[in-house]
Amino acid sequence: MAEWMMYRYAGSAANPPPILPKTAEAKQWDLTTTDALGRTISASSTASPAPVASVPMDTARGSMSSASTQSVKDDGAVLSNPIVLRHGRRYLRDLPYPLPCDLPELQRQNLHTLLVASIFGRPLGSTPSPQNPPKKVLEIACGSAYWSSLCHAYLTDLGYEDVSFTGLDIVPLAADLRLQGIDWRFVQHDLRKIPLPFDDDEFDIVVMKDLSMVVPNGAPTQAVLDEAMRVLKSGGTLEIWETDHLIRSILPHPPPPPGKNPTEYACAVSTGTFLISPITPFADVQNKYLQDSNMWIQEALDKRKLCTTPCARISQMLLQETETLCDVENRRVAIPLGELRWERDGAADRHPSKRRGSQTGKTRKTEGSSLNEEQAALRYTALLVVIQMIESLEPLLKEVSGKNQEEWQRWWGSMMTNLLEQKGASSGECLEAGVWWCRKV
Repeated sequence: MAEWMMYRYAGSAANPPPILPKTAEAKQWDLTTTDALGRTISASSTASPAPVASVPMDTARGSMSSASTQSVKDDGAVLSNPIVLRHGRRYLRDLPYPLPCDLPELQRQNLHTLLVASIFGRPLGSTPSPQNPPKKVLEIACGSAYWSSLCHAYLTDLGYEDVSFTGLDIVPLAADLRLQGIDWRFVQHDLRKIPLPFDDDEFDIVVMKDLSMVVPNGAPTQAVLDEAMRVLKSGGTLEIWETDHLIRSILPHPPPPPGKNPTEYACAVSTGTFLISPITPFADVQNKYLQDSNMWIQEALDKRKLCTTPCARISQMLLQETETLCDVENRRVAIPLGELRWERDGAADRHPSKRRGSQTGKTRKTEGSSLNEEQAALRYTALLVVIQMIESLEPLLKEVSGKNQEEWQRWWGSMMTNLLEQKGASSGECLEAGVWWCRKV
């Protein structure tokens, strides 16, 4: 495993006091005055800002730290309790964010970040330029700051040692990366409040990762993109990392992408994943439990104006910014959720010299499998990420499905048996992820 993957996560209990946002001229999204596309349908200049959650969570215990610094609302009142308990999980109070804000969810996000960085072979889609070395990196909605830790190690391996990292989030859950020797600061800010508390042209790299669960479609998404471009230096790099929340099934023997990048294709081969291009053949998901969860996730996120398939929209969004952004590139992959039937069936008939390179590589193949141990582990991790996402969305999915607690538990138990014990995701079911990068003019 590359050195940048070997990191040590420090709990947030040792965090310095978070930097509070500038609020003098902050504007806030008013979700009640936008239509289904996020277009403004009425003015709302008097909406009261939602409270900013600010008490750091002790990630070692999954509980609120009693030594936390409290933040102050715009009206000067102290926000003493930003977290509310629902269905046994901790959520941000009075905010539309659908995921919990607790230790299990933090661990799921870290696992997801590790998975996609492993699949892509690096935590950056772009390649830093020695002629314009990065000095300041911003991670928007940083969560635990795991990505910043991985990126620091990766850049250090490349010889870029004098790089500072800034993480922005509504709740200070991030570890104190200074304990890892990283030049790090955390800024507490509600993304719904524009502008972001940074100067124009402040950062060399700005990363927006997994914001499809944070920022509603339409005007709010555009507002955050505009802010990311504002704080990015001319010649700097904007990166967007996303994962679709609906599962599709890849059809047997997908063709290599036309004009494939040899390095990216070799990485896909070695990790047992498939590069996605316009000609990659997909079908609706085959597994009946993932069909159910797809339907419920679609309905639940539609109600909150959140995008279920962000990977299909990002290229178009970036390509529209012709006056500000250039050199738009992307890399998308499909990660199967297990060994596929057609892979196993074809492995026995395939001549060793014609096998995918990963099958004759350094990692030992699992007995009776077409996958080596590393590939099997990556796919199992992808399956866990999918299952844990369903678990994190449980309150919303129970609501839209109409199931009571007993019915939900019965469905959940059957799903777990099917996916984990019966290998029910063997008909092409995939988790789709991507990274997009471009340069500011």
